[in-house]
Amino acid sequence: MSAPGALRPRPRPEIEALPRYSKAAGLEQVRWRASSNESTVAPSAAILEAVNLAASHSHLYPSLFGDTLIARLSDRLGVGDDQVLVGAGSLALLQQVLTAYTGPGTEVVYPWRSYEAYPILIGIAGASGVPVALDSEHRHDLSAMAAAVTPQTRAVLVCNPNNPTGSEFSTAEFVSFARSIPGDVLILLDEAYREFATSDVDGVDLLRAFPNIVVFRTFSKAYGLAGLRAGYAITNPAIAADLSSAAPPFGLSAVAEAAACAALTDPAHTDSIVETVTAGRAHLREQLAVRGVESVPSGANFVWIPLGERASALEAACVAQGVSVRMFPGEGVRVTVGERAAEDAVIAAVDALAHNL
Repeated sequence: MSAPGALRPRPRPEIEALPRYSKAAGLEQVRWRASSNESTVAPSAAILEAVNLAASHSHLYPSLFGDTLIARLSDRLGVGDDQVLVGAGSLALLQQVLTAYTGPGTEVVYPWRSYEAYPILIGIAGASGVPVALDSEHRHDLSAMAAAVTPQTRAVLVCNPNNPTGSEFSTAEFVSFARSIPGDVLILLDEAYREFATSDVDGVDLLRAFPNIVVFRTFSKAYGLAGLRAGYAITNPAIAADLSSAAPPFGLSAVAEAAACAALTDPAHTDSIVETVTAGRAHLREQLAVRGVESVPSGANFVWIPLGERASALEAACVAQGVSVRMFPGEGVRVTVGERAAEDAVIAAVDALAHNL
């Protein structure tokens, strides 16, 4: 056995330097969880039936590359089977793209503040991240992002609606941006929250004009399958072929694939999730506005409250009211919506702080 302080195996330096994914405070003590952007609506009976059936065959491997789900998605989206990839969440597919197309000596431009996993995945791939600050309205500064592209850039990441601010850009804004990006640079369009969006952006339609786009979508949010991990990517056939070559076999479990296929055939359930979110989003923003607290217009299943240094105070007050939220130190608080009692607990926390916000 090695003595304390002895040599030990160490990862690559860039792995040691990676930021850690943050965890919401108070998860063990709160009644409501409004910190992880999960659906507050449980899976439908049709989804549960598909899950149970698939689970009864858990002694068998799933399909090699999620073939059934790919066929269902390609038919639904009007694209070829050779343009769709599926995996254990859209995050796994984003990691696959970054690993295949970037690496040491290359750069990836991304917005900041945005999804906190982005710099982690970029670092794992060995590339250098180039963060570009959001504008004064908490939106992507697409012009600044385009200006940050250099000969070393291999990919530009955009998130619409953006996590954690909920802000959106329009199709016209994106088209202008995409035209300024060289054709040999990937545009990675994260549409995890698209079903809740108020903007007109549709990555699949844009792909027809810009073949260097990879669109990422998920079953975790509007389909309510966060615990099963299923996502998909759509791109042009040449890029999809390269990514398929780098994909691990059996990357999507049979249970997740069955649930995702069932979810696609149950639009009423998805509609109910979206409607619940839309109502909760409006309620929370209205109540914040009445109290003079700023929030950002959101196209996602959460609301961003840009409080700066006061963010930690609101997080603590929310935990005291029995609800967890996601706090980003010195920036703001993100509140997942969809459960009225949790939304009202956040409002009670705001009231408890009175004039301190």
